[in-house]
Amino acid sequence: MEAMLTEYLPILIFLGIAVGVAGAAIGASYIVAKQRPDSEKVSAYECGFEAFGDARARFDVRFYLVAILFIIFDLEVAFLFPWAITLGEIGLFGFWSMVVFLGVLTIGFIYEWKKGALEWE
Repeated sequence: MEAMLTEYLPILIFLGIAVGVAGAAIGASYIVAKQRPDSEKVSAYECGFEAFGDARARFDVRFYLVAILFIIFDLEVAFLFPWAITLGEIGLFGFWSMVVFLGVLTIGFIYEWKKGALEWE
């Protein structure tokens, strides 16, 4: 049991150093930088207009649908990279199984397109 715990010692040391450096950086920024925000610093900058309403307001379901569709087709590309690298080793079976996989995704994409999931009003 003790031998197993000593294998985790470098990880604990690394985590301790990381937390220490992060804490020192945050502490140094409070000590060195002036903490007097002006009106320009606290203004809305990302979307261009002032915040309105409650931050916990409901979003349109289309935002979530687009996010899910992006994740699905992004994962398709993530599966293609290791497949392309090992194609010589997995042979013809690996090639046809990826063709079936891409076919199923293409049918799903066509279905989403026909249903209007990719249309934005």
